Amino acid sequence: MGKFDGKVVVITGGTSGIGLASAQQFVREGAYVFITGRRQRELDEAVALIGRNVTGVQGDISKLDDLDRLFDTVKQEKGHLDILFANAGLGSFLPLPDITEQQYATTFDVNVKGTIFTVQKALPLFPDQKGSIILTGSTAGSTGLPAFSVYGASKAAIRQLVRSWIVEMKGTELRMNVVSPGSVVTPAYTELFGEALDPFLEQSKQDIPLGRVGEMDEIANAVLFLASEESSYVNGIELFVDGGVAQV
Repeated sequence: MGKFDGKVVVITGGTSGIGLASAQQFVREGAYVFITGRRQRELDEAVALIGRNVTGVQGDISKLDDLDRLFDTVKQEKGHLDILFANAGLGSFLPLPDITEQQYATTFDVNVKGTIFTVQKALPLFPDQKGSIILTGSTAGSTGLPAFSVYGASKAAIRQLVRSWIVEMKGTELRMNVVSPGSVVTPAYTELFGEALDPFLEQSKQDIPLGRVGEMDEIANAVLFLASEESSYVNGIELFVDGGVAQV
């Protein structure tokens, strides 16, 4: 018997990295998972890898029509939602003199606008306003990293949204929390850093109190905790899963 038997989960950005690792863990624990991704080929590969109890819905969370199609699919296939992991996001490096309007718009349209409307459009599917919503933040929202200010600002916004939303949802049993990973090797990291990845990871190991970078399953473990009844009195927190780097 799984911890999430009969539960319905939506994970945006579920085709790789932390989203995919979380989807695999939810399914192993008995849940039915809907995952999204922008690229159909990667979405199909993720669905095949998960293997069962999964539906892939292609879409970009910054496009409201795509979000409508996602939640219409959930409603038609399952009728309700128990857990939302609003995980999709992106980032790029540009120092202050080089920041462009396009970089700002792309980052905030996905990370902030996309997350806001993902949560908004999911709300009617939670029966009796009961369930768990987890948003992906980042240590970059609390610490400084050169050339990563736009991304960090977008993740700081995620943290603040949850502070306000839990007050708005007062009196319901709908919990909202943020999981904020530190340095974790994912396909997105490889794409972001390119040839600079290995030097970055070596430097990270020196900065992280635990002396190593994280694994995708370690972040997924935290997501499942925040989604489970084990965290039934946990609401509005930012859970850093970063080896301690944001605390020093």
